[in-house]
Amino acid sequence: MQRYFIKSDQLVDGQAIISGDDAHHIINVMRANIGDHIILCTCDKKSYLVEIIALCKAEVRTKLIETKEENIELPISVTIAQGIPKGNKFDLVIQKATECGASGFVPVAMKRSVAKIDASKASKKVERWQKIALEAARQSHRQVVPNVHMPVDIKGLLAMEPEFDACLFAYEEFDTDSKHELANAIAQFTAGMCVLVLIGPEGGIDASEVELLTNAGFSAVGLGPRILRTETAPIYVMSVLSYALEVERRLYEQ
Repeated sequence: MQRYFIKSDQLVDGQAIISGDDAHHIINVMRANIGDHIILCTCDKKSYLVEIIALCKAEVRTKLIETKEENIELPISVTIAQGIPKGNKFDLVIQKATECGASGFVPVAMKRSVAKIDASKASKKVERWQKIALEAARQSHRQVVPNVHMPVDIKGLLAMEPEFDACLFAYEEFDTDSKHELANAIAQFTAGMCVLVLIGPEGGIDASEVELLTNAGFSAVGLGPRILRTETAPIYVMSVLSYALEVERRLYEQ
């Protein structure tokens, strides 16, 4: 069933009006009819089954049938900070990490970043990345759409540290040190935490950046004995988190 995201105040007295790109998608792409059912999700992670009661040229009117009981999101909020990679690699990161449950993305200009984002074009790029996150969230039946932040440099990232309960960075120097395994960090996570994970660009994280991160309270973690591509690492991290927090713990609780 098709899923669309609305603001909480769009649902009034059991009815919601959908306009813009979503209305176009419902009317012209999905060829929906009056009486069809769709799911609407709000930013507070609530989902509603609604029925289409009117189709106009630029808007769709719906009425509430029932509130759905869903538990789709990870028990923690995970933001991926990504050293800006070359080409369209960040598109892939946003798409796949959203499918795996990421809550947000921060593109970071780092010392070894080959790709540079022109400040005058940053807003357009973020708008495009936000659309990729929206489509991935819709496809994977997420209850929320991850937020894509404006690009920051390493100092801008460090300034975000107080917003999170835990901040990690993937560092290959610790890939064989059991004290720094990702699993050990995950074991300390509890439901409701906000976690930031930094992945370096193609050339990795510079030693001077490692010092800045460590001094700011970030913890280094290894991602195993193999060196992962910059676009693979965040997908690996999200997959491990999903298994550890949703599958493994559920098995132990049974």
